Amino acid sequence: MSKIDWVLQELDGLKQAGLYNAIRTIESPQGAWLTVDGKKVLNFCSNNYLGLANHPRIVEAAKKATETLGVGPGAVRSIAGTMSVHINLEERLARFKGVEAAITFQSGFTANLATIPALVGKEDVIFSDRLNHASIIDGCRLSGAKIIAYEHNDPASLEAQMKENLPHFRRALVVTDGVFSMDGDIAPLPDLYEVAKKYDVLLMVDDAHGEGVLGKGGRGIVDHFGLHGKVDVEVGTLSKAFGVMGGVVAGEAHIVEWLRQRGRPFLFSSALTAPDAAACLAAVDLLEESTELVDKLWENGRYFKAEMQNMGFDTGVSETPITPVMLGEAKLAQEFSRRLFEQGVFAMPIGYPTVPQGKARIRVMISAAHSKADLDKGLEAFGKTGIKLGVL
Repeated sequence: MSKIDWVLQELDGLKQAGLYNAIRTIESPQGAWLTVDGKKVLNFCSNNYLGLANHPRIVEAAKKATETLGVGPGAVRSIAGTMSVHINLEERLARFKGVEAAITFQSGFTANLATIPALVGKEDVIFSDRLNHASIIDGCRLSGAKIIAYEHNDPASLEAQMKENLPHFRRALVVTDGVFSMDGDIAPLPDLYEVAKKYDVLLMVDDAHGEGVLGKGGRGIVDHFGLHGKVDVEVGTLSKAFGVMGGVVAGEAHIVEWLRQRGRPFLFSSALTAPDAAACLAAVDLLEESTELVDKLWENGRYFKAEMQNMGFDTGVSETPITPVMLGEAKLAQEFSRRLFEQGVFAMPIGYPTVPQGKARIRVMISAAHSKADLDKGLEAFGKTGIKLGVL
């Protein structure tokens, strides 16, 4: 028996259960339409909320930075990798978010891996929403702190857990996603803040799917709820609505400085590239100039979701342009996705372990780049497929 036979068996098991992830190949720039595996299709998959991933100004900013600063940073930030463009970006992001300071990382995932272990350790406790993103979960595990899950978006559950457990630990951290990416619902941040304030506990929100979506001009969930100066740590990504790559942590200046000293991805992995940083600066410029793209995103999201519901689809509990089409079984979601692709609509299935067993879905990611005609084409394909597969 080969030492990797178990891997082959596991892969076969995934295929039998409809959980094998067949990864398609993109052959064009991101946008409302893509060339995927040689076929032009309507894009309902990308997190490119504002259509900025191929925006001419962002592309040009990256080109100019490449010409003047090169590509690879050549070092970690703490040795020889911090360039003026990094400092400019961090200062601009801090002003954009309305906080004292900001620090950038290579991705939103590494931002969480840097932040959580720097704030809590083996003598501490983390109160984490049960549906938090994998990067939060991994950051919690790396910290060595005790992890206590509270019920999803339930401040009363959080307080009950804090009452019972806080006396047994040195420090504590409450952490939640801002917008939950699989369901599209929004954390009740004002109520979570009141609980954290009552017990004098640090509050951290991962706003990866809220930046560029919620708040004035996409300033995020803290701006959306008017909680400036009250949330200790905001983690975000520059790879979704900003259309580029990277992560950001924003908040109180001393916390940001501590991350410069003890955030392991900052200390031990090469810096964000200069072209990426320059492109992110161009994205901030665009967001500060106008709310037009954010407004269009929400207009598109409301229209598509309402029409899907009118047809009889279950779109779950989403409060944002994220539109989950709840199908239940993974095999059904895979077949639904395959038939959509045949009709020129690229919408991938999502099943376990990304979502719980029995909660498989097609997650439609609406963008400001979509026209009404694009949305209508997608609606037509969903309607036909829903009828053929007995969903409607």
